[in-house]
Amino acid sequence: MSKVFINTLFIDIGGVLLTNGWDHTARRRAVEMFDLDYEEVDERHHLTFDTYEQGKLSLDDYLSRVIFYQNRIFTRDEFKDFMFSQSKPYDNMINYVRNLKQQFGLKVVAVSNEGRELNNYRISHFKLNEFIDAFVSSSYVHYRKPDKDIYRMALDIAQVTPEKSLYLDDREMFVQVANTMGIRGIHHKGYKNTCTTLSEMGLHLEGK
Repeated sequence: MSKVFINTLFIDIGGVLLTNGWDHTARRRAVEMFDLDYEEVDERHHLTFDTYEQGKLSLDDYLSRVIFYQNRIFTRDEFKDFMFSQSKPYDNMINYVRNLKQQFGLKVVAVSNEGRELNNYRISHFKLNEFIDAFVSSSYVHYRKPDKDIYRMALDIAQVTPEKSLYLDDREMFVQVANTMGIRGIHHKGYKNTCTTLSEMGLHLEGK
């Protein structure tokens, strides 16, 4: 694989640095924890979650449509606490990106589909803003991947040209969209695979 000069790393959050914020696995856990009807919750979720991720609904609005459209024996705060608790870090990837930034002087910009409240919690709780310079999150900018506008906005915010940037995402289609815009995308398949791929491209960490 040919080496490239880059100064900016665009990176997804869910599936790369952290577990996904509120995926089908987490929702199944919620159904079991709170004794809910999975099919009903799942249908309501899919009808409204995109709108939440685009920043057009608050988390309370989302929950009113998906969970609290009828009386429950648990509270909103209890359910929110459960939602937030589903996020876990991939410490090896977090440390890896921190080290890449330090060694190569990279600008690191998150490009992610995240609802505002979940996103804010994840940034704060896992201290992502200690090594990520900007967050181009769907709920902040009102575009969701794979809309090309979110990638254009990321380039504008980072003030970088496509050929000097890399994009890391666990969703292959999102990587392919970035590629069509001249951004070299890497399909993240796991820590070791990504380390090897980036090392072959010239981003080889000292001591690794």
